Amino acid sequence: MSRLPLNTLPTFRVVAQLQNLRAAAERLHLTHSAVSHQLRTLETQLGHPLFERRGRRLVLNGAGEALLASVNKALAELERGVAAAGDAAGLDAQTLRLSVLPSFAQRWLLPRMQRWRQRHPGLVLEISTSAQLVDLAREGFHAGIRQGSGPWPGLASEVLIGISMPLVVVGSPAAAKRLGLTGRRPHAEPHESCFGAEPLLGDDEPWVEWFAAAGVTRRITPVAVFNDAGMLLQAAEQDLGIALAREILAADALRDGRLKRLSPLTISYRHAKPYHLAYPPALEDWAPLVALRQWLREELSAAPAG
Repeated sequence: MSRLPLNTLPTFRVVAQLQNLRAAAERLHLTHSAVSHQLRTLETQLGHPLFERRGRRLVLNGAGEALLASVNKALAELERGVAAAGDAAGLDAQTLRLSVLPSFAQRWLLPRMQRWRQRHPGLVLEISTSAQLVDLAREGFHAGIRQGSGPWPGLASEVLIGISMPLVVVGSPAAAKRLGLTGRRPHAEPHESCFGAEPLLGDDEPWVEWFAAAGVTRRITPVAVFNDAGMLLQAAEQDLGIALAREILAADALRDGRLKRLSPLTISYRHAKPYHLAYPPALEDWAPLVALRQWLREELSAAPAG
């Protein structure tokens, strides 16, 4: 076999990930025809096809899947080598690709990005949000913030937020006014029994546990349930109801006055899942990842302001 056209391999990987030539061209900032030409060149050089067409999708065949596994490993090794070379050369401008849960990105990470930039002005965080479990190596990420128990095969991980982080009751300033809490501290009076007229947001099970802890009997019928904590808190801010939320995700809105804490009573929800930072073990000592881990620990060590 003649020399393999190595320049086509990153294109092959992106097409395999996105399963669409046009989407791959947009990701790679190439023309549709350029991406198609690179795939044809690679398949011609190998002597066999790598994809099957299914409508508008390009799906890897057996040969393509076998090649992708090797390409992912090879490109990951090259990326580590480039990162190491940059460290050795003292280069400041580097990019760390991070996959993050939408709620964590919106409610915690983005409000702190200015402090990250001040600390590491030459280190760019490229953030991609997804509620799905992303294959970090396959999708080209250096690390991911995940919610779950772990471990995840092929990845190292460390706990960022444990399951002991309490759930607090929050609502809009208008809700606080209806409950008679305007101008008063919520811990002056619990007001558990006053929530009867307020619509509840979120899953019913945490509310059952909260009202049981409050010693209040109430029929739990949430008016809306969300699969994302950021949406839950946004709904509470818009006065669609009151919410039980992780204190750390509500802290900034509480500090800014967009939300009000409506009761001093908190619970530790038994089905809560911890947050982890996951990453390939080979990157554990990579300087940008070391910087991110240290910064996350420092930021999370500060008590939630609310």
